[in-house]
Amino acid sequence: MNDCTPVAPPYRTETVEIEESLYQAEHHYDPAATADLADHVHGILARLGENPEREGLLKTPERVAKAYQFLTQGYSQDPRQILTSALFAEDYSEMILVKDIELYSLCEHHMLPFFGKAHIAYIPNGHVVGLSKIPRIVDVYSRRLQVQERLTIQIRNAIQDVLKPVGVAVVIEATHLCMVMRGVQKQHSVTTTSAMSGEFLDSTSTRSEFMRLISSGRA
Repeated sequence: MNDCTPVAPPYRTETVEIEESLYQAEHHYDPAATADLADHVHGILARLGENPEREGLLKTPERVAKAYQFLTQGYSQDPRQILTSALFAEDYSEMILVKDIELYSLCEHHMLPFFGKAHIAYIPNGHVVGLSKIPRIVDVYSRRLQVQERLTIQIRNAIQDVLKPVGVAVVIEATHLCMVMRGVQKQHSVTTTSAMSGEFLDSTSTRSEFMRLISSGRA
C-alpha cells in the first residue's frame, strides 16, 4: 500500500464527554469492525482462561476493539493532504526544527506499544509548512502497526516528497514494551533511529548543528 493512500471505512462518530462537558473529543469507529474485533477479543479472553462474562470483562471486548481502531487510525489519514493543506511560499532558508514531539505506536511484531519522542528538522526551498503539521505527520505514521526504523523513514520521505526542501532530518528515540515487559526485559533501554536527506547528509556542519540542537536542554 502506498504510504500516502488513505483508507476510508464507513465510520460512526462517538462523542466522549469528560468532566461535565468541559472536554469533548470525537472518535470515529466502524460499527462492523467494532463488532468483529470484539468477538475475537472475547475469544482471546476465554482462551487465556478468563471468564469474559464476569462483570469486569463484560465491556472489555468492545473497549479493546475501539482502542485498536483509535491506535491504528493512521491508516485512514493522508499525510500528503495534511502537509499540502498548510504549505506557504516563504523566502526562508535556515533550518526549522520541531523537537520533542511525543509519539505512541504499536510494534507490529507483538502489537505492544512503543513510545518516545521525534525530532524533525528541514531546510526550506521556497516553501514552509504550518508547524502543527509536523507533529500531525508523526501521528499519522505512528498510529499504525510499525517498526521504528520504517516509521523514521516514512516521516522523512513524506516531508521530502511534499515540501521538496534542501534537506530533512528525523531522529526518533523510543522505549519498546516488547523489550521492557517481555523478552530481554531491559527496563531502561532506548532505541534511536535516524533518517536524513539532502544537506543533512552532505554537510557535516549542518548535521552537527541539528544534533546539537536536539540535545540542548537535556540533563
